[in-house]
Amino acid sequence: MGAPVERGDLRISLVQGDTRWHDPAGNRAYYGALLAPLAGKTDLVILPETFTSGFSNEAIDKAEGMDGPTVAWIREQAVLLGAAVTGSVQLRVGQGVYNRLLWATPDGELQHYDKRHLFRYGNEHLRYAAGNERLSVEWKGWRINPQVCYDLRFPVFCRNRFDVERPGDLDFDLQIFVANWPSARAYPWRTLLRARAIENLCFVAAVNRVGVDGNDLHYAGDSAVIDFLGQPQVEVREVEQVVTTTISAAALAAHRARFPAMLDADAFTLDGPVDAG
Repeated sequence: MGAPVERGDLRISLVQGDTRWHDPAGNRAYYGALLAPLAGKTDLVILPETFTSGFSNEAIDKAEGMDGPTVAWIREQAVLLGAAVTGSVQLRVGQGVYNRLLWATPDGELQHYDKRHLFRYGNEHLRYAAGNERLSVEWKGWRINPQVCYDLRFPVFCRNRFDVERPGDLDFDLQIFVANWPSARAYPWRTLLRARAIENLCFVAAVNRVGVDGNDLHYAGDSAVIDFLGQPQVEVREVEQVVTTTISAAALAAHRARFPAMLDADAFTLDGPVDAG
């Protein structure tokens, strides 16, 4: 392992698009066109949840594998852009299909996180397999925790702990949420993003889709980067848009030094799901 990379400012690009319904090839072309102008101009690109199909239980039958075209595509985008690229897709692994967030970097590294909290209200839990493990990744000196949509409602799983994953420091500096979050519940989306940023003393970057999907659900976007005080640094309303903003390492460090609430937090560990059998 090489020496740790010093944390500098980080350029984040939110890609808020109108995902095509059940059209992986069309979505790769669509999002590829939105991403192309970002080459060399950003450090991290965030796509929505299930960006190749929309949030659909019926797309499960055509789920790709890890050797399929979408995994190859996201790895290629990371190289072309010179940036980390992340978003979730439906991927088949063995007998199960996961709502899997992919994390690709220009050096060829690929990591993933399988959505732990499956959306019972939409019957996601009946068709998809749930993940167990939380993921933390290192990128340009930042420790980043990516999560998927419904995970936002579960603060224990989202909690930023002190002196657990990193001795003498918090687990992460930036938390990411990729989503297909309908406009009917837009207020909880906006509110919980702010809550996670405030309680976790971190930046939050969240990308939701826009448009109307094949289930006639409307999406208002509201993608945002929220600072550690719960203030939106950038917030995108109901429009297809790609926006880039820079988050400050110095501002984050100063806030944690000035307001070290993590030193008073309760200690706990994150366990796997309880076996009800």
